[in-house]
Amino acid sequence: MSRVIHTGQALVDVVVDVPGLPGRGGNAMASSYERYAGGAVNILVAAARTGAAAVHAGAVGTGPNGDLVREALSAENVQVATQPVDDVDTGICFVMIEPSAERTFVTTLGAERRITPESLAASAPVDDDIVCVTGYTLLGETCEPLLGWLESLDASVVVVLDPGAPFAELDAGVRRRMLAITDVWTSNAEEAADLTGVDDVEGSTAAVADELSDGAVVIVRDGPQGCFLREGGRTSYVPGYPQKPVDTNGAGDAHTGVLVAERARGADWATATQRANAAGAIKVTRKGPATAPTRAEVDAFLKDQPTPR
Repeated sequence: MSRVIHTGQALVDVVVDVPGLPGRGGNAMASSYERYAGGAVNILVAAARTGAAAVHAGAVGTGPNGDLVREALSAENVQVATQPVDDVDTGICFVMIEPSAERTFVTTLGAERRITPESLAASAPVDDDIVCVTGYTLLGETCEPLLGWLESLDASVVVVLDPGAPFAELDAGVRRRMLAITDVWTSNAEEAADLTGVDDVEGSTAAVADELSDGAVVIVRDGPQGCFLREGGRTSYVPGYPQKPVDTNGAGDAHTGVLVAERARGADWATATQRANAAGAIKVTRKGPATAPTRAEVDAFLKDQPTPR
């Protein structure tokens, strides 16, 4: 079985539930407070619970945040390929969740930014391994080490880009280099529109494919409605499973983790996207970022769904 290797930042999510975002200079009273391992952890946990061999290739610090990240990954049998960064702790992402389940982030920088081509290479990708990239690693000091290493990989390694909000605003040269080596693009609709200028979700899926090399696969999520899949020059709609959301933080990560894990297990893209849609639907009914379902839970969920028309 192929492995799922993630190069992105494993952070600690500091999560508060608020009645609404405060105005500038204002205050909001939180009804709850939790600390979770998040960021790349969310995707790796989802992949591991789907039955894939999962590896974290990013940097993890020394201190209470780094310890929490390592404990969370170890609990799911996710391998950490790198040695701890011994002079700085892992950063945090401060998450404010409103009653609608919408979330707002403020992120600090820490040990997770201390990657090098050598540290990434410790994950040792081989033929058909899946290497996941987030656009956030293409910001600042981590950009060149990551791009240089990715460009050195054998063509048989599958590179999956989750662009995140920053990607469309990156230097045009950085975008071109990353898109040239991207085998799979998976994003939400806003990120696809930001890159292409096409607001229609189906149209933006095809427009993203035009930015990639021949044979690349594009998945664009349309929230609870499902996603669009572009493969072999054709775009298809894969229906979603709308639920009443409790916490959307990590829902896209659950989708991505299950998507790549199913592919690593040998599923075709249509099956992988259907199961990823189900995983995202289950996740939004659960509190916490790294709360993706197991493969058995996805099986049970899909068994109870009506056949799509």
